[in-house]
Amino acid sequence: MPPATAAATVRTVLGDVRPEDLGVCDAHDHLFFASPRLPGQELNDASAARAELAAFRDRGGAAVVQWTPYGLGRRAADLPLLARDTGVHVVAATGLHQAVHYGPELLAELRGGLAEVFVAELTSGIGTSGVRAGLIKVAGGFHALDAHARWTMSAAAEAHHATGAPIAVHLELGTGALDVLDLLCGALGVPPDRVVLGHLNRSPDFVVQREAAESGAFLAFDGPSRTHHATDWRMPDALRALADAGFGHRLLLGGDTTTAAARSVDGGPGMPYLLRRVRPRLELAVGKDLVARILTENPARAFATAW
Repeated sequence: MPPATAAATVRTVLGDVRPEDLGVCDAHDHLFFASPRLPGQELNDASAARAELAAFRDRGGAAVVQWTPYGLGRRAADLPLLARDTGVHVVAATGLHQAVHYGPELLAELRGGLAEVFVAELTSGIGTSGVRAGLIKVAGGFHALDAHARWTMSAAAEAHHATGAPIAVHLELGTGALDVLDLLCGALGVPPDRVVLGHLNRSPDFVVQREAAESGAFLAFDGPSRTHHATDWRMPDALRALADAGFGHRLLLGGDTTTAAARSVDGGPGMPYLLRRVRPRLELAVGKDLVARILTENPARAFATAW
């Protein structure tokens, strides 16, 4: 791992930036994403991605962390131009999603060398793009961790110990947070403040959220505007409860746009919704100062690493 005395930076697709320069951050979203589980809804249009980033910037956004991992159409080579054109910092991911998102042939190819793939993409670059990833994204299952999840999380932990990179975790329908922490932070020795738990808003269990916050991990409330997840109307209460308990510094917000129909340029809420609707609603619940910190200081700490 890099020496503790090294200055922490956030690794973006245009190079490392100081955490204090990250600005207002969408801590979990997707500019490009393609999965066989979402046929016909691929995010694969660079012009639409540019328009979405520009719309987010026009609402005051300054940074987007793309959680699209290995093999799901992240189009790393396109990200620097988009970041440069729009003036928005973009952070790319390595990692691996749930097994259902991949064919068995690809998974077989990765057996025996997954951690090495993650480390290479964090330090040397993704493919031939030269773009270095700034985080590792993995995923749990519904209230459980299957063999695939344990394999990918073990590789993520190994890559973290080699690089210091943060690990972001997709929690299926917001469940399994404590199992993830037991594995990553218990058995595998990853410091809790290097773990970002995603989708906690999808399972509005205040007890689990409190326990996860007490561990020292970051809690991402992402994917708002989805009525079937009952996220928006419960999110203020969840954030207020965590803030009142002293965990406001552990909270993150993200949009998690995963389909073309969800983009604002295609008529959906998209990335701007986070700042257009979610931010003012949360400001009424917990105050403007805390929401400002959740959007700036917290992601700056969550994604900064002494590379």
